[in-house]
Amino acid sequence: MGLISVISFLFLRQILNFYMIKFIRIQEYKVLTYRILLVFLMYTYSRFLFFVYNYSLLEIDSISEYIKLSYHGLAFDTVSIFYLNSLFVVLSMFPFWINTHKIYQNIIFVIYFLTNLIGIAFNFVDFIYYKFNYNRTTVSELAVIENESNLLHMFFRFSISYWHVFLLFFAMSALWIFLYRKVKVNHEIYSKGVLSYVSSSVVAFLLIATFMVGGIRGDFKKSTRPINLVDANRYVSKIQHADFILNTPFAILRTFNKKTFKKVPYTLSASIIDSLVQPIKRYKNDLKVKPNIVVFITESFGREYMGAFNQNSKISNYVSYTPFLDSLASKSLIFDNAFANGRKSIHGMSSVLAGIPSFKDAFTSSPYAKQEIESVVSVLNSKGYDTSFFHGAPNGSMGFLGFSNILGFDHYYGKTEFDNDTLFDGFWGIWDEPFFQFMKEELDAKQTPFFSTIFTVSSHEPYIIPDKYEGQFPKGNLPMHQCVGYTDFAFKQFFESAKNEIWFDNTIFIITSDHTNQVDYNEYYKPINRYAIPIMIYSSDEKYTGLNTELSQQIDIYPTILNMVGYDKPFRSWGRSLIDSSLTSTTPFVMNYNGQNYQFSKGNLICIFDGVRAIGFYDIDDLGLEINLISKRTKEMDDIELSCKAFLKDYFDRIIDRKL
Repeated sequence: MGLISVISFLFLRQILNFYMIKFIRIQEYKVLTYRILLVFLMYTYSRFLFFVYNYSLLEIDSISEYIKLSYHGLAFDTVSIFYLNSLFVVLSMFPFWINTHKIYQNIIFVIYFLTNLIGIAFNFVDFIYYKFNYNRTTVSELAVIENESNLLHMFFRFSISYWHVFLLFFAMSALWIFLYRKVKVNHEIYSKGVLSYVSSSVVAFLLIATFMVGGIRGDFKKSTRPINLVDANRYVSKIQHADFILNTPFAILRTFNKKTFKKVPYTLSASIIDSLVQPIKRYKNDLKVKPNIVVFITESFGREYMGAFNQNSKISNYVSYTPFLDSLASKSLIFDNAFANGRKSIHGMSSVLAGIPSFKDAFTSSPYAKQEIESVVSVLNSKGYDTSFFHGAPNGSMGFLGFSNILGFDHYYGKTEFDNDTLFDGFWGIWDEPFFQFMKEELDAKQTPFFSTIFTVSSHEPYIIPDKYEGQFPKGNLPMHQCVGYTDFAFKQFFESAKNEIWFDNTIFIITSDHTNQVDYNEYYKPINRYAIPIMIYSSDEKYTGLNTELSQQIDIYPTILNMVGYDKPFRSWGRSLIDSSLTSTTPFVMNYNGQNYQFSKGNLICIFDGVRAIGFYDIDDLGLEINLISKRTKEMDDIELSCKAFLKDYFDRIIDRKL
């Protein structure tokens, strides 16, 4: 996207000349293009200096690697440049008759350099600060020093100790100003009439605004949310290379006003946290066999759609849309009281694979995501597993590629690796059925043991299925229902083909969801059930079977897998093993966030917690949160509130102190 934006500005003059011969402000647009390109040049220069100052930490080993990483950095530069120059561009393009006047040009000169020099100054700060922080500076780092009383003294000390950085900054600024003034807007009094002047200006404004919006998002594609810090990890093999790709203004802009990851305003002893949360676990067993593990994180697959998980729901005239998964569930261990820890796809990925839930904002979009994280991936890598992540969307979509690199997957398989765009659904990715088969074929070729995760795509808006299957699956009462039926069919095709492979009988399959989606039954409109997902564990030897009605959640999957493979070393986990309750002293619980407050379910109660104190208690079966019991305060309420506090304290402390 960054390269596209640069080229767009570079060739804007030719485009306008070819299509809009009657434009009367061409010389202004040429100068505007030149000035924006100067900003790109200075960001490129500052990235080079960042490399020079930190080359030993960045470990960029060749010129070709440097060029490749710099190329990917253009997208992140574009976001920062277009954000910071939005006012300058608007003032340069508005149809004012004074635009070319010297005074007006001097005004936008000040705006241009005020915003750009402040922005790029943060890049220069990181020439030095990176050596201590090992991250691009974000708002969270700025917050650390905001209460310092000697900031002025610190500034002078920095300027003396690192005088060379200041010298380089001022030298660059002087050169920048010189180059800016080399190309000037000629003062013109247009005489072709108001209509011609305004109409051409509006057309040009719309063209450039389109490129600006795409540049600020980082992509024009519908399937990609605006790029964030974690997306830099899409392009790297070494985690520190992401810091070279990023620029500091981008890191600050993307974390501005997002101070959701901060330590709690209360204190608790370590003994309380250890007893109530048990954040460090150790499972001891004598397992000698290393089973393969395959985890399906099924897009938007709410528990509501699956009949096997609604046997106790007491919904009249209930209809299931998953005949195959229902049949598989009869030979599996299923959890019909399971919940997601978050509301977004990327929330689900970190919860399931690393046991790290997200609340107000995605952990993966926070400045703390880029740290060494103990996860099911890192643990199984250490045990000799081949680890792989499959996602049929364009590589990097949803931030999965970046976070998978942080976790340390050996292999990432996306739309690029599938390499057949005729099976692209046109919106999100490759249809589930062929992509499941693609995964099966890749697993066939792997050495065992392996750990593989697939994140599905088809059960998602715009709720379409392949044309050849039109009418084959019940459309039900919601557009989502036929998509659920199609993905269930994809599961059936996968298991039918995989069961004949050698690796199948030594494989444990875990099927869950990232979050819920469209709701049909009133039971699932209830606030707590808006997070209701399935968790299913299947193996061909039927080692795991039955119905478990205890509270369970996505973050329980990580410790469950470590229990399954016989991992016997201490590890960090806020969840619990779902297959052996004797391994933990913590009572089953569920934690998530409803947009305003935390929801903590445990024992007989649901606690609504505002981050400081409990503001509501509800019976565990009151999923609609209808009767607040807080006025009848009991010891059980006190205990559950303390458990909630202990969880959040340890959660934020470990994330912020980088002890994951």
